Amino acid sequence: MRETPRQICLEEWDQRQATLARQGGGEPSYGGPLGRHVEREGNGRLRQLRFDNSTAALRLWNFLLTENQRLRAARAQGERLVGAMKDLGTVPVMAYALPRVRAFYPDGAWWTPCLMECTDRLLNQAEALGADATTCPVRAMLAAFQNGEHFPRPDLLVCSAGAICDDFSAIAQRLERLGSAVLWWEMPRRREPETGEASCALPGGLRAPADQVECVRDELRRVAIALGRLVATELTAERLRDGIQSANAVRRELQALRETVYAAAGAPLPALEMLIAEMLAVHFCSDRDESRVVLGGLVQEATRRVAARQSVVDETGIRVYWVNPVADLRAMNLLETCGGQLCGSDFMFTHALDLIPEDLPPLEALARTALADPMVGPVQDRARRIVQECRRYRVEAVVVSRIPGASHCAWEGAYLREHLAAELGVPAVEIEVPPVCDALLPALRTRLQAVLEIAQSRRRA
Repeated sequence: MRETPRQICLEEWDQRQATLARQGGGEPSYGGPLGRHVEREGNGRLRQLRFDNSTAALRLWNFLLTENQRLRAARAQGERLVGAMKDLGTVPVMAYALPRVRAFYPDGAWWTPCLMECTDRLLNQAEALGADATTCPVRAMLAAFQNGEHFPRPDLLVCSAGAICDDFSAIAQRLERLGSAVLWWEMPRRREPETGEASCALPGGLRAPADQVECVRDELRRVAIALGRLVATELTAERLRDGIQSANAVRRELQALRETVYAAAGAPLPALEMLIAEMLAVHFCSDRDESRVVLGGLVQEATRRVAARQSVVDETGIRVYWVNPVADLRAMNLLETCGGQLCGSDFMFTHALDLIPEDLPPLEALARTALADPMVGPVQDRARRIVQECRRYRVEAVVVSRIPGASHCAWEGAYLREHLAAELGVPAVEIEVPPVCDALLPALRTRLQAVLEIAQSRRRA
């Protein structure tokens, strides 16, 4: 059953899903009505969101919202669980190269207060554990570990240290002091190679000193040994090479999706679904093979809509580049109701979107990819990549989303806003989105409308 692309509410999606089921529409094992996630998990925020009406989007949302249940089922079947923290796209590639291992990011608990509209009280519990509102909402992870009501506790917990968010580092150290053993591995701050210094090419068009690559490679070797011990199976170069190829297959699907959607004249998929889809590249939502299938379905839907000249939002919408993920998913809907369409994004993990080199020794390739993380190097490197993408996708306005309490947003957001506006000659705005933005919705709407109206006037000039 195909319908004209549009956005629908939760109730309408459940009615549509029931019709699809009666007509024999096949669903994966984790499929079903989206409304059940409100009743069973308390994800009341779903009632406030607007969803794409494609079956590919339904599969995406069910895949996302069943992750914790799928992790618990994997544990019950004897699989080992690895909690990877902060590196966003490196350790999971290694973990999935081993049999009967699943990796996930406890960091993802930062969205739980949004989805549960703070009824989970994770932020309050985190404050009682020593992480108050002056720190990033990722502090919800701290409480989730303690109460055990969300994700299962991992068999191995791995966290990068060094050139990472100060807030996250403090929260992770607090977690260890509360009794969760952590395998730390060092990530140096990426710097420009000095004149005459041996250097290596990184994904994303960057370079780093060869000794930094060697440092990260040696650190990842320690992680590989620990992963192998977890399942009494050596993580050999051959296994890791196969794991990299499988991870790249997922990344290629995501690259195809981004290119299809962001280069289109209209918006074949909405901003909210694009945000969720990009997150799959980080750890495959705990199922690498299924994440490729989910992304493939979105690519097919977007391609079909482009060929049919269909857009899910007004084709005359202002083309917007969005920087940083939002703590409240509703903000992505707000962009479109204000007259914008997402045509580019940097959600802080572009190194998880780039292909991992397959012509290098596997640990070397992963070390170079990890060092390409935009958050471990100069903000100027990140800005250059954003400028390139903005020009490629004909962006007309930029929105920089500041994460409340996050130390890396203190000055970086302001720099990006000013630099991108000057370099691109387009209006840019910096906004702060809390985990539940209802009280600030009028102010956020006003600020978004203002920047979009400026872009609209420039278009008419």
